[in-house]
Amino acid sequence: MSLLKIENLHVNVGETEILKGVNLEIRQGEIHALMGPNGSGKSTLAYTLVGHPKYEITEGSISIGGVDIGELDPSERARLGLFLAFQYPVTIPGVKVADFLRHAISNIRNPERKEGGELISMREFRTELRKTMQELNIDAEFARRYLNEGFSGGEKKRMEILQLAMLKPKFAILDETDSGLDSDAVRVVSESLQKLSGPHMGVLIITHHERLLEFNVPQHTHVMLAGRIVESGDAQLAHELHERGYAGVRERHPQAAAEEKESESKGAVASV
Repeated sequence: MSLLKIENLHVNVGETEILKGVNLEIRQGEIHALMGPNGSGKSTLAYTLVGHPKYEITEGSISIGGVDIGELDPSERARLGLFLAFQYPVTIPGVKVADFLRHAISNIRNPERKEGGELISMREFRTELRKTMQELNIDAEFARRYLNEGFSGGEKKRMEILQLAMLKPKFAILDETDSGLDSDAVRVVSESLQKLSGPHMGVLIITHHERLLEFNVPQHTHVMLAGRIVESGDAQLAHELHERGYAGVRERHPQAAAEEKESESKGAVASV
């Protein structure tokens, strides 16, 4: 089984250090939850993992199966098996869902493919897409729409899950996929993710809440504060955070809490 390994990861956005030494290991087949207050660095970690150019690694490493991916572009990381479901999926007018997925799948399954190269056969693709949409209870009309154009919040998140199902990554990162959804929509997304989870995919669920974990119980829960993972535990830790918030975490980690408060003060001054 492959391993996603993050060692002593430090990341800057501009002149500001956001991640200050993150260590985390995720194996295929494992479900991890990453929780923490706003501004703790959760989304920064997600975007750094997939290679967003805004986030600069200043120290530490990220590897998949022993391959250092720190200098690879996002497409190369995707070919190695990394997937990110966005908190705010982008809209691409004029590009149909089916066309987008066919090109993405062709690039993942044929890493040597160049732009304009041969795509997965239409017959094979349609058969697989139809079967996957049926399993996820997604209407066939969905595939004929333009990517996220006119989609509700719930439809955008289901589109992310459909991509996940078709691309079959080794490691899936879900960046607050429950954000902005009502309880029914979260339940649908959570159930769909459960159908996809298995021994060949490691999952990192970044969330503020426990709702997305209802059908995807994490073996490992991590708490991020001021750019570091300060605590780790099992599913019970996620439940405690949902019930009691982060006051106890701050009490147990006063230095990180002080750094968090200092960062908030600097941000407030900068916004004046």
